[in-house]
Amino acid sequence: MKNWLLPGCLVLVVLAGRVMSAGQSEPQKTTAMTSPSAAVSPSTSSSGATNQPQFQDRNARYKIEPGDSFDITFDLSPEFNQTGVAVQPDGFVTLHGVGDMKVQGQTVPQLTATLRKAYSSILNDPVISVVLKDFQKPYFIADGQVARPGKYDLRGDTTLTEAIAMAGGFLDSAKHSQVVLYRKVDATWTSAELIDVKKMENERNYREDPFLHPGDMLFVPKNRLSKIKPFLPTGSVGAFAPVF
Repeated sequence: MKNWLLPGCLVLVVLAGRVMSAGQSEPQKTTAMTSPSAAVSPSTSSSGATNQPQFQDRNARYKIEPGDSFDITFDLSPEFNQTGVAVQPDGFVTLHGVGDMKVQGQTVPQLTATLRKAYSSILNDPVISVVLKDFQKPYFIADGQVARPGKYDLRGDTTLTEAIAMAGGFLDSAKHSQVVLYRKVDATWTSAELIDVKKMENERNYREDPFLHPGDMLFVPKNRLSKIKPFLPTGSVGAFAPVF
């Protein structure tokens, strides 16, 4: 009787050990598969930086450019106040007490923080405010087959079709269905989007009419008829002749 129980007990112990080991290994497998560090995005490099361009925010803050000017006010140290600080063509300004400093590309809040850091070396916890006095006004450019190509001030929310109207509207030679909207993404990227204005006009549906961003350029190409018109036969002689 004792000899019969001993093998059975051994079998139960072995089976229990396998069940315990299987139950312990399963969570480890699940953790390894769901670990965030194990997944790598195809558009992300090993350093974590993406290679895709980052589009500008519609409500992005204005960035200081050469030719701009601003006033600096020190609430607790008025002797350091400066008015009409001009941004030089290389993006630098000359400031009392701290010398030359590059400010191009900074927003007003960023510039304020930069100035506080620079003046902290000679002032104790300076309180500084910056006010832009002269800066590049927001604009858009209309080019191609519009009545008045040129550069226009961008005041308030302006859509693509409104911008075309401001530029005098389409010429007869315009291709309404393929208006190109160029938009600067960053210093090295520019996006181009085809807008079918003809479809919007025919359907009287302007929900897809995009708002312009500062610096946008719209280009209206020629239609096919206007491209071949100089080579069409004239009615009087029936021969091909250029039309002026």
